[in-house]
Amino acid sequence: MKNHLLNNIVKYYNSKLKIHGPNYKGVDWNSLSSQSLRFKKILKIIKRKETNFSLLDYGCGYGALYHYMNGLYNQFQYTGYDISNEMIFKAKEMDLKAKCKWYTHLDNKIKFDYVLSSGIFNVKMNFSEEVWKDYITNTLEEINSISNKGFSFNMLSNLAEKKRREKKLYYADPVYFFDYCSNYFSQQIELLDNYSLYEFTIIVRK
Repeated sequence: MKNHLLNNIVKYYNSKLKIHGPNYKGVDWNSLSSQSLRFKKILKIIKRKETNFSLLDYGCGYGALYHYMNGLYNQFQYTGYDISNEMIFKAKEMDLKAKCKWYTHLDNKIKFDYVLSSGIFNVKMNFSEEVWKDYITNTLEEINSISNKGFSFNMLSNLAEKKRREKKLYYADPVYFFDYCSNYFSQQIELLDNYSLYEFTIIVRK
């Protein structure tokens, strides 16, 4: 089931990339401003003046987070991971100075100070709520295992108005995932949900 699910995710995003190219539409966001706002929120796990930290962008797409971070931090080691070969190919093309590492497979023996993830839990397609929730919790277990200082991620919220919801998307209970992270990963949890999108961000510090 896992391989079937991952293969469908790859096909979905490869089709978006083929149509729109390496930009916010190519990773299925509505606007550049909303993409940037999501980056701003997940990056709250890192102190503004912190330097020389290592970061894994889990589900990096074409590497937009890296380019966003260049305007905020002077020194950091960025690694991008995505299960789509097409996305990683585009990311490498846009990394003109070859400063980053890009992977389609992870070595779970390698750890990072921070692991950040934006948008990877949103598009469940035709998979059941149960199957998708298992995928989320298994992924969070992996993210937790490879992060030293902490991790952050975002999800669409089930507090969104029903008339605005799309059938292909997964709308999560923020309280459930806050409690899940608190019970299994750390007591230093922060829930961010007071921004202008129908979603939330969870910050897990260790």
